[in-house]
Amino acid sequence: MTDTISTGEAPGSTLPRRFGLIFLGLMTVMLLASLDQTIVATALPTIVGELNGVSHLAWVTTAYILAATITMPVYGRVGDLIGRKTLFLTAISLFVLGSAVAGAAQNMTMLIIGRGVQGLGGGGLMILSQTIIADLVPPRQRAKYMAPMGAIFGLSSVAGPLLGGWFTDSVGWRWAFWINLPLGLIALAVCSFALQLPRKAIKIPLDYVGITLMAAAVSCTVLVATWGGTTYEWSDPVILVLAAAGLLAWVVFFLSQRRATEPIIPLRLFRSRIFNFATLIALIVVGIGMFAVIGYLPTYLQMVYGYTATESGLLLIPMVVGLMATAVSSGQVISKTGRYKIFPIVGTAIVTGTALLLSTLDTSTPVVVLCGYIFLLGAGVGLLMQTLVLAVQNDFPVSDVGTATSANNFFREIGATLGTAAVGAIFSNRLTTRLTETLPPRGSGAAGNVQSLTPALVRSLPPDLQHTVVAAYQHALVPVFAYLAPVFAIGIILAFFLPEKKLSDTNEPSAVTQATE
Repeated sequence: MTDTISTGEAPGSTLPRRFGLIFLGLMTVMLLASLDQTIVATALPTIVGELNGVSHLAWVTTAYILAATITMPVYGRVGDLIGRKTLFLTAISLFVLGSAVAGAAQNMTMLIIGRGVQGLGGGGLMILSQTIIADLVPPRQRAKYMAPMGAIFGLSSVAGPLLGGWFTDSVGWRWAFWINLPLGLIALAVCSFALQLPRKAIKIPLDYVGITLMAAAVSCTVLVATWGGTTYEWSDPVILVLAAAGLLAWVVFFLSQRRATEPIIPLRLFRSRIFNFATLIALIVVGIGMFAVIGYLPTYLQMVYGYTATESGLLLIPMVVGLMATAVSSGQVISKTGRYKIFPIVGTAIVTGTALLLSTLDTSTPVVVLCGYIFLLGAGVGLLMQTLVLAVQNDFPVSDVGTATSANNFFREIGATLGTAAVGAIFSNRLTTRLTETLPPRGSGAAGNVQSLTPALVRSLPPDLQHTVVAAYQHALVPVFAYLAPVFAIGIILAFFLPEKKLSDTNEPSAVTQATE
């Protein structure tokens, strides 16, 4: 097609034709991408038990986040340069393929590979959904549509563990991945038909050097966080070499961005104080806070409280209630006032306080109290997530909005990757040590291989051994929340220094009249 998209009398003043269908498609793929960051949470104890891989537990989540993180800046930058529709459809296709591989996995290696392929597509789905909204809706109106996306993200954080638990307890955990196939194919068909976006008929020199260096830097960083203190001692040569290689790769990567014709992460982004502060807050509070905490609470609920996978998913509903309530209400306020700064300040304070509350849990804490803490976590994150993205998008012209959005999400996912990997490494190490120290010889035999410990097996143990295992899980995880609280407190300070730029009522029109895909 060659017609430009009509948006009304003034550029960016009204919504394009078929926007309702387009928005539905974007919400669907956003749900799929975010769902798969959490859907394995409740199924994880059973999955790693059946596939005999507790030591690789963190990688089932980390592989997805790592692949998504590496591809985010690529999708964002290339989308700004050549258009987003073809990239969007490619991302959906990769996601569906990865889901099929993960669902058919017969061992941990195949499962992790499938999760990686899912991530290659999922990174594009998350970034391009947000930037396509920015293409079609001006900043001030955009808050009303970004807020539901944040709510969808929150919904998936509960629906994911809930669905994962329900599948695990009924038809089998493989359906946690196979369910993506029909939904992904429907989304592919809808977006192919309804979505029309600007396309630039230009040839770009892709920054292959930058992509390679970025992938190396992210991979080394995650491996250090995942293996350090568990698979290898922190002083082991493998960890030291990886840490040095990662540091070198990061330095060389940012140096390469100064010379690249079309850098993946242009250094001019860092001239924006809004970008810098919003990105740091997203990395510290949303990335580490949400993913590290929510990734391990379902396991805690199953092992310590004895709930089934489905029940542990249901017990996370308070988080999505809190997140949806604050995300939607803050989005409405932002659209009316054009102001946003107060929400990150309040949100970071709530997340910090919640981490301190979680650090007080013990095996006798009533589950209703834990659900209250989970609600507070969601409420805090709901005030932050899409507000920070909106602030970043508002500070850049249309020609850079995809690049800025992807870079912000990229560093947030770095926080999620490090947070999940670090919490997983600390938790696994503390759990293994605790069980080794506290289980008597007869208990070790009854519990079987620690690597294959499942909630069902724990519930089948004699009462005294069951109590020992439950106490080990409690002592392994709860102190980690106290370690995170000072990290989140840094986010409060950063939020006070976040500049505020009133949201624009119109999109800046593109300098070039472009064809649509």
